[in-house]
Amino acid sequence: MVGMLTQVQSLTERAKALGIKFFLVSYTDLLGGTRAKLVPASQMAGVEKDGAFFCSFASNLGLGPEAAEIAAVPDPDSLIQLPWEPTVGWVASDVYYESEPFSAAPRMMLNRVIDQAAALGYTLKTGVEAEFFLLRQTETGYEIADPKDTAERPCYDQLNLMRQFDLISTLVTYMEDLGWGPYQCDHEDANGQFELNWTYSDAKTTCDRHVFFKYMVKTLAEQRGFTATFMPKPFSHITGNGGHVHNSLWQGDTNLFAEGADSGGLSPLGYSFLGGVLAHGKGLAALCAPTVNSYRRLGASSTTSGSTWSPRYISYGGNNRSHLIRIPDTGRFECRMIDGAVNLYLATAGILAAGLDGIKTQADPGQRIDENLFARGDEFPNLQTLPHNLYEAMVALKQDPLLMDMMGELGAKTFLEMKAKEWEAFNAQITAWEMNQYVNI
Repeated sequence: MVGMLTQVQSLTERAKALGIKFFLVSYTDLLGGTRAKLVPASQMAGVEKDGAFFCSFASNLGLGPEAAEIAAVPDPDSLIQLPWEPTVGWVASDVYYESEPFSAAPRMMLNRVIDQAAALGYTLKTGVEAEFFLLRQTETGYEIADPKDTAERPCYDQLNLMRQFDLISTLVTYMEDLGWGPYQCDHEDANGQFELNWTYSDAKTTCDRHVFFKYMVKTLAEQRGFTATFMPKPFSHITGNGGHVHNSLWQGDTNLFAEGADSGGLSPLGYSFLGGVLAHGKGLAALCAPTVNSYRRLGASSTTSGSTWSPRYISYGGNNRSHLIRIPDTGRFECRMIDGAVNLYLATAGILAAGLDGIKTQADPGQRIDENLFARGDEFPNLQTLPHNLYEAMVALKQDPLLMDMMGELGAKTFLEMKAKEWEAFNAQITAWEMNQYVNI
């Protein structure tokens, strides 16, 4: 419905045309938290010009209590009218500090790498597979919301899916109304786990929609008495939440990964991009799997379904889900180490920076491996493994000059400091801390 009003420029004019009375002016911090102010539509002209002001120290952006405010300047192209409350419009924002782009804000990091790609004539397009659990809170903790959802291998189970038809169908209808093009949804491999897919877009749009999708799922779940979580590994015995992202590089209307692709599915440029991602795989893990809990998913040895579906090695293959990188079809690849806790702005910026570096250096990804690495990974001793825990991932990130430069001095320093505190807190506390920390992801 917003897309029909592209000729209307200002958010104030859009508000009048759409019946919007309030705006959620939102931005994402370094830990992936969504911050917002509710602004009356009558005041949006000033906010659109100068931004909505937030105390810098109050969110995770690395500024102290002595710092001036940051300004969240809404991006009109990101406008989403809340389907369940159409008098409210949500907008993603770019962050400014003292009238300059604030380099440590994740969306600003992505903007910088997108600009670098644009200078070379490239546009990254992405699509995300967002998995989540539906839970119910009890006096002793959290449990699967549906007590009948107990099968050892529940993936694609029709009964379990249709018992949540009200929530799932409402989400799909809302995404259709928003023009996202949802096309499939299913019960996933874990009890109480679901996945919804929508059509790929340019990388920034996909990131904005992913932020809003998580907000929408959580809101609609709460309305039905559930808790929705994207936490990577809420339960030790069943599959965790992935956030797999499909990537392709374009020049105008041409998919450069498909142009001149071989039988393996990618063009020479596509393999160079892929080679860059693999070369920076260890450091990227810190951005793609950013919590202590993430490595319970990546490091899991088994689940009741028979597979963890999460990679252990820095490797790639064809349509093979046992690798870090899967090439499911001509012209795109899927990064499978990304999980539900991801700050997608950060991960996407990292992948694009690594891929552009791969193109620049003509990185060779090596031969693809057409084997089940879950079962036979030990037979390939030359393969590097992904970090085993958050500490190892942070060390790898710190040792990757390209990714540190992509984040900027303050962004990288702040991110590493926050993750060091998380690691220390985890080591000092019992596992219950972990669930309390991450169930709101």
